This record gives sequence, C-alpha cells and structure tokens, in this order.
Amino acid sequence: MLATSVIVVLVLLLAVGGFYLVKTRRPVEPGEEETKPEVTGEPAAPEEDRERAEGAVVPPPAHAPPAEAAPTAEPELETPPPSAGRMVRLRARLARSQTSLGQGLLNLLSSDSLDEDAWEEIEDTLITADIGVTAAAQIVESLRTKVKVLGSRGVDEVRGLLREELLAQIGTDTDRTVRTEPHGDRPAVIMVVGVNGTGKTTTTGKLARALVGDGRSVVLGAADTFRAAATEQLQTWGGRVGAPVVRKEEGADPASVAFDAVSRGIEDGADTVIIDTAGRLHTKTGLMDELGKVKRVVEKKSQVDEVLLVLDATTGQNGLRQARVFGEVVNVTGIALTKLDGTAKGGIIVQVQRELGVPVKLVGLGEGPDDLAPFDPEVFVDAVLNGS
Repeated sequence: MLATSVIVVLVLLLAVGGFYLVKTRRPVEPGEEETKPEVTGEPAAPEEDRERAEGAVVPPPAHAPPAEAAPTAEPELETPPPSAGRMVRLRARLARSQTSLGQGLLNLLSSDSLDEDAWEEIEDTLITADIGVTAAAQIVESLRTKVKVLGSRGVDEVRGLLREELLAQIGTDTDRTVRTEPHGDRPAVIMVVGVNGTGKTTTTGKLARALVGDGRSVVLGAADTFRAAATEQLQTWGGRVGAPVVRKEEGADPASVAFDAVSRGIEDGADTVIIDTAGRLHTKTGLMDELGKVKRVVEKKSQVDEVLLVLDATTGQNGLRQARVFGEVVNVTGIALTKLDGTAKGGIIVQVQRELGVPVKLVGLGEGPDDLAPFDPEVFVDAVLNGS
C-alpha cells in the first residue's frame, strides 16, 4: 500500500514538471530560424593547412616577374639646312609683300606723261614704303636725270634704272657677315638685343639653328631672366639641335647668366655663344644701363663680336627710334629685321642703314624654324621689281 502511494506521488510530480517546461518554452515563429547552440573550440583549418598537416607538398604562390621599364628614347636631333641660299628660296614670300611697291613705281615711271605730278607721286610712294625722305628725294632726282638723258621709258629700261638706284641706296659692297668664327680657344660671342614683341628670342633660336646647319657648335645663354617663357622657349630651340642652354632661376642677374654662358662656351670648345638679353623699352634708362652692364661683364671673359638689334619691319619710324637708343648703349653692329614678309614697307632697310650706319645682316621671312636668312640686297630688289 505504501509503495503504491509513493509511485502515485512520483507520477504526479513528473506530470507537473513536464507541464511547466512546455508552458515556459517560447514557440518558434513562422520564418524564424531556431537558434542553434554555439559551438566552441578551434575553427576548422583551411584546406592548405590541412594538407601541410598531412605532409602534402603545397606549391609556392606564383609571382609575376617585374615588368622591365622601357628604355627612354633620346629625342632625335634635327638637321637644319645651311644658311647659304636661304633668301633665294624664300624670295616668293618677299615678292608677295613687296610687289605693290615695285609695280606702283614701274607703272608710274613707264607712263606716257611723266610730269611734275607723276614725279611727286613716285616720291610719295617711296616715302610711304619707309625708305625715308632724304633717300626718296635722291632716288627721284637721279631717275629724272637718267630718264631725260635716255629719252625712253620702256618697262625693261625703267626697271633697270630703278634697280640700279635701289641697290645704290641699300649698298651692295657693305660687309653683312655675321661674325661667328672662334678666336683660338675662345668662342665668338653674339649679343641679341631689342624690345619685347620684335621676335628677339625667336630670332636667337633661329640664328642658333642656322649656325648648327652651317656646321658650327653653339652655346645659348638665356639672359632674359625676367620672362620665364623666354627661357623655356630658348630651351626648346636649343634642344632641337643639341645646343646647350645656360640658364638660371627667374629674376637672376642677367650679367651673371651671360658670363656663365661664355664660360661654358670656352669649357666646351664651342664655336659661338649667343646671348638672348632681356627685352626692354628704349625709353627705360635703367634697363638700358643694365644692358650695357651685361656687355661689360661678358667682355671680362671674351670679346663681344656682334651686337644684333632685332627690329620689327612693320613698326616703321618707331623701330628707327629704338635703333638709335640701342646703338648709343651697346654699339650695335648689325640689324636683324623680322616680319619682312608681312609688310610692304621694305624701305625701312634703306632708312635704318642710312640713319645708323649699321647694315641689315639678317631678315625674317616667315614663322618657320628655317625662315631666318642672311640679307642679300640683289635678291631683295629683284623680288620687289620682278615679283618673283
């Protein structure tokens, strides 16, 4: 009886406990995953580790070989044509700009009625071409005498007379040589001067190119330290033909750059050193004095063989005023006349030579790198009169 009672009590206790457990457990909502017990212990080893643990040989990771840098190609140097004969090749450009002057004069001189009005018109045409009042009067006076003596005014005869007069004014026996020959162990030194906007730095670069074409070795001096663009421009010109450029930081002393350029020329055994000076207005006394200083400093190292003044042929009388002031400061030895292909006023050649007693040595006849040419008076006059 007692045993039966104990069994009944145990059954009741188990039933109550089971009911309590079922009551307190939260049911899993639809779509909700049942929480799984957290597994403790070491994470599973990756496949590679398991293979190592089992003694398998794992190949080392593949590494791509480093890419070899492509060799930097040296820029190919250009080979400029020689300067001789350039003006003949460029004569057509001269003819395009100067034909109106030549044809106008020829038409007037060969007309049936060559009276005082016609002679005045001839003189005005010459003055308009910037040939100068004095030179124009001399040409007209000489032509009047010759036409009267000959008594004939055929086109060919008139052309011959006019050619003779123009050549007499320009000068055919003038020494127009640009001195580029070295003196023993010292190079020839050329200073290039002028105002900004005349093409001074471009002319410097083109001159270096022409000299390289003639077989000269050249060093360039970037003494226009007030314009960073001028230094970079000169560096480009020199780099094309293998001419080293001596340069310093912007604002450096121009005389110091010029001195170092000549020193480099002596060290390298160069034939010619060309110094591009800072462009300056002829009315600025301080800047003009500084130009004189550059020349004096250079002469402590080597003589200055040429001082080339770059003039814009299109500026007319203003260019002539510039030339006078520069000539007083640095003793200009020659003129480089740029943009001659872009103006009908080629008479500036006569006027600038007459006023300064300095020959035109170089002329710019275009924007191409090889369009700077030694000036040839006969080629110029023939282009004016013949149109080719």
